[in-house]
Amino acid sequence: MASTVFLWEGKTRQGNVQKGEISAASKEDVMALLRKQNITPVNVSAKPREITISFGAPKVTDRDLVVFTRQLATMIDAGLPLVQCLEILGGQTENKALAKIIVQVRTDVEGGATFADALKKHPKAFDNLYVNMVAAGEAGGILDTILGRLAAYMEKFSKIKRQIKSAMIYPSIILFVAVAVVSILLVYVVPMLAEMFTSAGQALPAPTRIVIAASNFLKGWGGLSLVLLLVGGFIGIKQWRKTENGLRITDRIALQIPVVGMLITRVSVAKFTRTLGTLMTSGVPILEGLIIVARTAGNKIVEEAIMTTRQSVSEGKTLAEPLVKAKVFPPMVTQMISVGEATGALDNMLNKIADFYDEEVDEAVAALTSMLEPMLMIFLGTTVGFVIVAMYMPIFQMGSVTGGK
Repeated sequence: MASTVFLWEGKTRQGNVQKGEISAASKEDVMALLRKQNITPVNVSAKPREITISFGAPKVTDRDLVVFTRQLATMIDAGLPLVQCLEILGGQTENKALAKIIVQVRTDVEGGATFADALKKHPKAFDNLYVNMVAAGEAGGILDTILGRLAAYMEKFSKIKRQIKSAMIYPSIILFVAVAVVSILLVYVVPMLAEMFTSAGQALPAPTRIVIAASNFLKGWGGLSLVLLLVGGFIGIKQWRKTENGLRITDRIALQIPVVGMLITRVSVAKFTRTLGTLMTSGVPILEGLIIVARTAGNKIVEEAIMTTRQSVSEGKTLAEPLVKAKVFPPMVTQMISVGEATGALDNMLNKIADFYDEEVDEAVAALTSMLEPMLMIFLGTTVGFVIVAMYMPIFQMGSVTGGK
């Protein structure tokens, strides 16, 4: 039977009035759930449906999850029952999509499900890493500690994502301006000058003929064809990346691009070591942890290297040995992992590597930005300069001919 959201009002044993929402199959189920919480139902009614106009479903952002996890950890550490924590957070969370999920999770927990099993029903909001760490926290009785680690983990990688996105904003603006300026020159300015040169009957130099030919191409069907080609190419590559072979080839190429490949490698190392270190510290077995890490790697080549490593570890080999053979991670990383295994402090060593590579990611982002900005400025200046000089060359020739007469 489909669940319905009910609005309820009741009194505790101390006589305090409480209100809230519960998702359940019937009014009777709501009353039974309230009585289990030592609340006497006063009024229970189905929540009226809201008619909203939405341009796309709201998403649960990284920031929303971090705030939810941090608040839940604080409440559980203060001694509040899990169900009550979820009820409070479900009522105060601003993101409607996350609030709805929290209400459903609370209902499942009230029905007897574990917190991890309830979260597993919402994979778009809570990934395998989140669910497995919560399961480890429940099993070990340290859910508040695990949630604190999860929040810290998500905050670090949310910061990395923001850094990469912000670093690409300025180069993207420069590229857009360059394309816009050149397009305006070719479509509107060049045709007027070309008409003047044609009426003068003067032989045009090669650069001018090239610019006029490009202008004619963009003004006709060529411009539309170019746009369709670019859009088609983008869609084609995107669809190709949905295949195993396409994803593998494009991810391998990405790792070999100068500066970009270095950034991807450093992000992968930081993510691998941080995630595996956090999982191991939380009590998740290494074989299960490696599966989770592989699924969240973000690069097919790195994912395959991690899965090969897991196979070797399951056969009794060390973690460092197959990583060395994979040649995906830098030698320093594999050597530090080897030392961590030898000393029995692998989780601490992984977290130290992650801290180091967090700073390396910052440097890689700065290097990428410093490289892209001058390259794009040179492209803008060279392209616009070539168009302007090419269109002024016939004018200079006309001036020299007139002066000679």
